[in-house]
Amino acid sequence: MKKHAIRTTLTALAAAVALSSCATYTGQTSDPNDPNRTRQGALIGAGIGAVAGLLSGSDATERRQRALVGAGVGGLTGGAIGAYQDRQEAELRRQTSGTGINVSREGDVIKLNLPDGVTFDFGKADLKPQFYPALNNVASTLREYNQTIVEVTGHTDSIGSEAANQRLSEQRASSVANYLIGQGLMRERFEIVGMGKRYPIASNDTDAGRALNRRVEIRVVPVRS
Repeated sequence: MKKHAIRTTLTALAAAVALSSCATYTGQTSDPNDPNRTRQGALIGAGIGAVAGLLSGSDATERRQRALVGAGVGGLTGGAIGAYQDRQEAELRRQTSGTGINVSREGDVIKLNLPDGVTFDFGKADLKPQFYPALNNVASTLREYNQTIVEVTGHTDSIGSEAANQRLSEQRASSVANYLIGQGLMRERFEIVGMGKRYPIASNDTDAGRALNRRVEIRVVPVRS
């Protein structure tokens, strides 16, 4: 991720944490799974310590680390990192079985792939209500294993203009991240970014390939002490 994009994300997150310390979300709906239902304190951050962490440090990793330390979350060391992620991966696989979410592992990083076909309607950024329970299960696991950074990245296929795809990828990543945050996860754990059509995982020459490229990815990265 480019440095200026990281700085922009971190600045926005810091502002959100500062504002959320005195805010309460007050959506109105009767659906208990709906992300817009009333949640007392759902967006409240961990306060001044977390903000100070986001704005300090020599690089993005250090800033995120300090943010979580400021919020009272400790880091992991040595072999404990792999064991921690092993347990979290197993739980995420169990919780997402049959939901359409694909769980994979890259070293100590756990990756969740959310295909747009099960997550969003075509060309839209609103989460499908039937997908709420799957994300609730993901959120439950991320709450339990809180010594991690959650990177949420939106991707599109190559159809349409670059500007439209960039906007859609950002909106979809934000929809997923905001839903998870609304389930009680700490906002300062999150990095949210849209990649547009720049990083396909399949050929954009076929319908099947384009469907694979339309996705939101969640990377669960351990906090190291």
